[in-house]
Amino acid sequence: MSAWVLPDYIADVLPSEARHIEELRRCLLDTARGYGYELVIPPLLEHLESLLTGTGEALGLQTFKLVDQLSGRMMGLRADTTSQVARIDAHLLNRNSVTRLCYCGPVLHTRPDRPHATREPLQFGAEIYGHAGLEADLEILVLSLDCLKAAQVQDVSVDMADARIVRSLLAGVPLDAAGSARVHAALAAKDTSELASLTKTFPAAARDGLLALVQLYGDEPVLIEAEKALKASPAIREALSDLKWLANHLTGTHVTFDLADLRGYAYYSGARFAIYAQSASDALVRGGRYDEVGAVFGRNRPAVGFSLDVKQLVAAVAPRMLRAAICAPWGDAPALCAAIAALRDRGETVVCVLPGHESGVDEFRCDRELIQAAGQWVVQAI
Repeated sequence: MSAWVLPDYIADVLPSEARHIEELRRCLLDTARGYGYELVIPPLLEHLESLLTGTGEALGLQTFKLVDQLSGRMMGLRADTTSQVARIDAHLLNRNSVTRLCYCGPVLHTRPDRPHATREPLQFGAEIYGHAGLEADLEILVLSLDCLKAAQVQDVSVDMADARIVRSLLAGVPLDAAGSARVHAALAAKDTSELASLTKTFPAAARDGLLALVQLYGDEPVLIEAEKALKASPAIREALSDLKWLANHLTGTHVTFDLADLRGYAYYSGARFAIYAQSASDALVRGGRYDEVGAVFGRNRPAVGFSLDVKQLVAAVAPRMLRAAICAPWGDAPALCAAIAALRDRGETVVCVLPGHESGVDEFRCDRELIQAAGQWVVQAI
């Protein structure tokens, strides 16, 4: 095998895409900052128990593991950033008030999480800690939609669910982790026959409720159907009421519900959502409430947030216009160097043409040139 061949689902990012990724990264972070979110940069590598405790089997399977040569302890390359941000909130900031944090950095996956995906996503996310009310859920939803709007994503829709519904239906059912995973997989796939087989020994209320979930997807009337079909417990009634409240506050956005949707990581504890666009084959954004994510760090604060892969986002939006630039001759004459420096100080991109490379191609759109006229260096349109 050639030394330059990269591993499967790992790729270099070339100038045109890299420029677009960086522009979107800055755009997303600026949008989050406009809502008062503070930037944090967690490490790519952590002790394994810090990364994975309480996050569920799915995240453990996605995490690359290695031995620390200094301590001999197991370490992991993060596959998701949420647990790290929870650790920062709990132990480094340790605030009693509401804390808003955002981040953008690479994560690594042992396997691609969807067809044709990279194993090295660039994960952007925003999270609120310290507020249990629906106001925080709504803010996260609105911010995620504004991030997609800032990235110029068109025709988006929000699909909502709530982790409390399945959790309530399974309460009291003797089920180990493997059995629970099979039930969740059958629900996600809407495999009624498999679900019927898995739940045949369950109490009637649990079995009937889980089978009903497979059909409970669509627009807002689904919530009314769910109240009838699930013989709703107080927890389920609260979950359905919360979903309705959130949907009613997302004015101008198409909202649907899929009450059997359990995709994503196991730390979700309440309302959750996915945002889709016609230009993408899978959800661009996933998020929701995960109040229990900080428990392992000894500070179980209310939490809600979302994340997205900037690389996936780039593929779903139109390329942005190249930044206009000025083409300048190469030279070491003081007047020329001073003219180029002055232009760059004003924020202009000045590309010096090296001798013999006058017809080179690069990532910049030179619509002007720096020329000498009457003894002065001036910029003129090309």
